[in-house]
Amino acid sequence: MVGMAITFINRFTVNGKPEDFESAFTETAEFIRKQPGLVRYTLSRDLEDETRYVNVALWESAQALRDAVAHPDFKQHAAAMRALATSEGTVYAERLTFAGE
Repeated sequence: MVGMAITFINRFTVNGKPEDFESAFTETAEFIRKQPGLVRYTLSRDLEDETRYVNVALWESAQALRDAVAHPDFKQHAAAMRALATSEGTVYAERLTFAGE
């Protein structure tokens, strides 16, 4: 379905200090926040393992997400994140809207 909102889920395991990862993620988040089509996102740290995080972002459409990732500046952000953490299977899911939302 064209234009359907999409949820992007990415899990990370940090290779070093969680503070370094959070700093790099903050820079990436500033970039992503400026991209058209981002509705909201959240980064959460695991309660039991401080090296594990999950990022959940809601985009207006899959095309908006593709456009953000295709932006020329995204590559340097992705490289900075890869230097500090491994990414565990990105998940994309269409978002269903229910009455009352």
